[in-house]
Amino acid sequence: MKRVYRLRRPDQFRRVRREGRTYTSPHLTLNVAAGRRQRTRCGFVVSKQFGAAVRRNRARRRVREAVRLVLPSIVPGYDLVFVVRGAGVLTLPFSSLQGEIEQLLRRAHLWSETAGAPAPQVVSPGEGMNPDPAP
Repeated sequence: MKRVYRLRRPDQFRRVRREGRTYTSPHLTLNVAAGRRQRTRCGFVVSKQFGAAVRRNRARRRVREAVRLVLPSIVPGYDLVFVVRGAGVLTLPFSSLQGEIEQLLRRAHLWSETAGAPAPQVVSPGEGMNPDPAP
């Protein structure tokens, strides 16, 4: 996930958790607050109680990648903090993890089917066609 889409400083995380609304699922907690910018920014938290640094980082990477893939479908203008709640995130199939993230975003009314849809490209007749097709 690119740096412009991430929360990085502790005060940013504190603001979202203090001012925002909370939504929970079996493996994740989502905190949502209105952002101060026109883009969505995300932060990821895994407690030290989760285990060793290797396990925490793996869980954080899995959730970050799942969010990165659905980022175009998230309504812009919000700051999100995803908190990993249990070790099940490590064994959960990736598609189930994505589904759980989508479900949280829908409950928070941040999911948009058309938010990240690419604009249709208009191609004029003959453009993009190979003028000398191979025999």
